[in-house]
Amino acid sequence: MKTNNILLFVSFIIVLTLSSFVNTEQVSTKKFVVVLDAGHGGKDPGNLGNGYREKIIALKIVLAVGKQLEKNPNIKVVYTRKTDVFIDLFVRGKIANKANADLFVSIHCDSHTSQAYGAGTFVLGTHRNKTNFEVAKKENSVIFMEEDYEKNYAGFDPNSPESVMSILLSQEEYLDQSIQLAGLIQNNFANTLKRKNRKVKQAGFIVLHQTVMPSVLVELGFLTNKKEGAYLNSKKGQSEMSMAIKNAILEYKMSIEKNVGNYTTIDEVENKKETVTSDITFKVQIAASSKALETKSYNFKGLKTISRLKEGNLYKYFYGSTNSYEETKVLEQEARNKGYSSSFIVAFKAGKKIALIDALKSTAN
Repeated sequence: MKTNNILLFVSFIIVLTLSSFVNTEQVSTKKFVVVLDAGHGGKDPGNLGNGYREKIIALKIVLAVGKQLEKNPNIKVVYTRKTDVFIDLFVRGKIANKANADLFVSIHCDSHTSQAYGAGTFVLGTHRNKTNFEVAKKENSVIFMEEDYEKNYAGFDPNSPESVMSILLSQEEYLDQSIQLAGLIQNNFANTLKRKNRKVKQAGFIVLHQTVMPSVLVELGFLTNKKEGAYLNSKKGQSEMSMAIKNAILEYKMSIEKNVGNYTTIDEVENKKETVTSDITFKVQIAASSKALETKSYNFKGLKTISRLKEGNLYKYFYGSTNSYEETKVLEQEARNKGYSSSFIVAFKAGKKIALIDALKSTAN
């Protein structure tokens, strides 16, 4: 009898110990937080091309993306709005920041006076052409519907390119990851759904400026195009576009958790003339990982001269180092030939990472 009591006591202690391990693991496991932002809403209908309503289409697709993501127990979805209500742009950013989000995805539909069509994804950055500025200006003009917008946005003027340029530095820390996600979304739009690829571009969207995490703004297509507007307004179109976005988010999450970085380049940083300078160094980013890998050639498909930089929770890996942009383009091609098909060029000044566009501007003669 005494032996049985001892066995029961030992069993009880084992159960308590195992329970404490399980509880500790559950508490310490942080979910991957995705904030989904349906553009416009309430008194702001967005564009009304062909009689369709951007605010409703964006909301339906956001809810569909969220419903699919919520099936994954390791993902937490936060919505800036789940109904047809008006939300200030700066509030959308606050929602994402308060949630300590890993990603912010804002969904919109485009418009144009022509029959332009196709899907594009934007990250925060400089306007490389007038078209990008006009797209951002349309979306940013929403602030005029907000109360105290001058106070909340410190005199920001959506109609002024100079004003927009002033907001760009805040997201530079997350630009690489934003480009990565944007590229995955565009790949699904273009290759899986066969939509016209308007590529990954940079523009000064104020809603992206408000966030402190990797952030993208998706323009699903043009409601002003008769065929595309009908597609985006249909159940089939909304289902397909939402699945493409959901799959891209899952692929991004997987690539961060492993040690593979599938990046895309911004389509407009091309065709620059030879630039050589002593204080600016160019490298080729080939991968990003949540784990620290030894910078040995056997970890990088035989590539040598590998360097590593930690930014936030990510380790980023670079191939080569040269003062010549043209030489770096050769290194980029070498990396692509080794299988790093989405590698891209980055710039450093005095050992600190700077925007590639700024490096090219400062070295142009």
